[in-house]
Amino acid sequence: MQLFRKTLVYCIALVATAAPTLLWANDAGMELFANQCVRCHGDAGAGTTDYPTPLAGELSVLQLAEQIRVTMPEDNPESLTREQAQAIAEYIHGAFYSSIAQARNEPPTIELARLTVNQYRQATTDLVGSFGWQANWDGGGGLKGEYFDTRYFWEAKDKAVERVDPTIDFDFGSTPPVPEIKDHHQYSIRWTGSLLAPETGWHEIVVETEHAVRLWINNNQTEAIDGWVKSGDDDVYRARVYLLGGRPYPLRLEFSRATQGVDDQNIQDKNRKDEPTNIHLRWVPPGGAEQVIPARNLSPSPASDTYVVTTPFPPDDRSYGWERGTAVSEAWFEAVTAAAIETTGYVVEHLDKLSDSKADQGDRREKLQKFCQTFAERAIRRPLDDELRTRYVEQQFANTDDLENAVRRSLLMTLTSPRFLFREVSGGSEMADVAARMSFGLWDSMPDKELWRAMGEGQLASDDQLRQQATRMLADPRAKWKLRQFLFAWLQMDTGVDLSKDRERFPEFDAHTQADLRTSLDLFLDEVVWSDSSDYRRLFLADEVFLNQRLAQFYGLGSEVSGEFVKARLDDGRRAGVLTHPYVMSKFAHVDVTSPIHRGVFLVRGVLGQPLKPPPEAVAPLPADLHPELTTRERVTLQTKPAACMTCHHVINPLGFTLERFDAVGRYRETEQNQTINDQGEYQPPDGPPVKLAGARDLAKFLAESDEVSEAFVEQMFHYMVQQSLEAYGPEVRTHLQQSFVDSGYSIRNLAIEIAVASSKTGRQGAPGP
Repeated sequence: MQLFRKTLVYCIALVATAAPTLLWANDAGMELFANQCVRCHGDAGAGTTDYPTPLAGELSVLQLAEQIRVTMPEDNPESLTREQAQAIAEYIHGAFYSSIAQARNEPPTIELARLTVNQYRQATTDLVGSFGWQANWDGGGGLKGEYFDTRYFWEAKDKAVERVDPTIDFDFGSTPPVPEIKDHHQYSIRWTGSLLAPETGWHEIVVETEHAVRLWINNNQTEAIDGWVKSGDDDVYRARVYLLGGRPYPLRLEFSRATQGVDDQNIQDKNRKDEPTNIHLRWVPPGGAEQVIPARNLSPSPASDTYVVTTPFPPDDRSYGWERGTAVSEAWFEAVTAAAIETTGYVVEHLDKLSDSKADQGDRREKLQKFCQTFAERAIRRPLDDELRTRYVEQQFANTDDLENAVRRSLLMTLTSPRFLFREVSGGSEMADVAARMSFGLWDSMPDKELWRAMGEGQLASDDQLRQQATRMLADPRAKWKLRQFLFAWLQMDTGVDLSKDRERFPEFDAHTQADLRTSLDLFLDEVVWSDSSDYRRLFLADEVFLNQRLAQFYGLGSEVSGEFVKARLDDGRRAGVLTHPYVMSKFAHVDVTSPIHRGVFLVRGVLGQPLKPPPEAVAPLPADLHPELTTRERVTLQTKPAACMTCHHVINPLGFTLERFDAVGRYRETEQNQTINDQGEYQPPDGPPVKLAGARDLAKFLAESDEVSEAFVEQMFHYMVQQSLEAYGPEVRTHLQQSFVDSGYSIRNLAIEIAVASSKTGRQGAPGP
């Protein structure tokens, strides 16, 4: 119904542009607006000096009418009748407020945009990596462990056993690690495989042991940790490495139990000790706590070294709710230049391997020129014509015998070219543009070899061909990581998550508990997205939470859960998916008490997709000890009672109150201040009467069945994947995406495919080349 209403209004608006009398211009509403609203909001709602924000948003006529009735005029709120508020709402909604009216008055367009920071990092990684073999993540499970009954790894005959170890977290004590090894004083172990990074950023890798150890991570030539010859009493070693989330990296860990640095067997026998033997492989992911690297992030399958740009960039614009590459500043140019120099330096350092050439070969010049041409084509995402080949390659190699310097010039020109740095520069719907839009939509990166092949063979012309490619690409870890990052953005968890709480009130809610909660949410989101149904409604309706032993103890299940994470039913089914997940509840709370305002804002902005203007000034919440007799609900109601506050809080508060039975760390409770908690709420949907909500489960059922919520989810997912306004693609794309979402049983994976297909077909019309 909501989708039909939007489409109908859009059609009416189109007719209105040609009609002598505007269809939305009802006389009563126009007159009331002129008398009651223009002095603050200006003609056509454009704003005034005192109220500069234009009147625009996503509220329906009914929702807007209720807001007007409760809050307007500011100097005399609730003085308008419901009929008057409805007339004003109908007028301004059709004239300039709604997205349809905004599209009519100022049609949105697909914008020229540079690569975002994440896209730049992903693209350069894939660009350099495209000249080698690419590892496929097999789902994890641990590392391959090879156990030797000597201190060395040289002879295959000395290998006692080979197996897969889920984690490297061993206390062998004074016994051999496996029965096949007889001497517990002398043996060695080599673990190999790959590590999947959960986040983008600096990861600290930690190895703890009393014996000899070496670690290689994303660099098979140079050790990140070298404790092979011990000096002193150090038994904890640390290394920092910058990794991109959702990618596998090679890892090798070697461990030796013996008298190190001594080859004389008599001396070794003399110095034998029976101290316990342990080896632990842990990490501190970005924003996390130190923990054993779990099996789901380790694989026995190998991976190749992966280049990652570490140059810091200024942050991208997020004012629209999603990252956009629209700001081009001096700091950004400096970062781009530094990153180009960093990338070029890495390529030249590994030039023989990447170009398959050697300095003493007679065909080296030809091979390096071919390498630079291929590098440029992949970077700018289209074949080079004669002019570009001359500019990027041939001119750089002309009249010089310094081939490495020619490569540097060619690569620097490519990596600082607008054709690489900007998207949608050429416009149109050529196959190369289609391939690039699809790859950036699903991976935030350049097309891979299979997409290039399909492009070259003209197999990206039909929707079925595009769906086939999108389905293939969705299985890649890069797509899985991007969908997870979208869900964290949808939950408003993608930046600055601080779960710190009052240590006196919540002494056990430490960094390890917080890290476990993040893992719990990760596992829940992954299960919803990658289950057979991929039904987004389970995000609201699931009543189970992934718990390990520590979380089970903290959240009241005691010994019912042991070991690693398993699904468990908390609080007799009172949970409501992500809405009441302890990580979410903890994030949207103060250090000591709940925050119905933060939770309500999350529901309005994130779940319902409605814009909220920022408060006119920062206001600290009323301290609990200032009104000790009041509940949190009563304090919030008291503080937000003024009309200026109720402009937004008339919808924020009633939604936030429905989650009041979950405290500041997400534990269920029945009372506060010795009073039974009132978690009743209310919401005015776009169509129909207000809805009464009796707590979190009632809220979840309403949201899961709401067209408004599913449409907001579709729009926000489109924005995150495509980084363009959905309105710029026309009403038929919105209609198609929403209908296909419903027809697929609300499959998140199917929605990702349809967004990739729909957005890849349309580019900037008439856009000039760079």
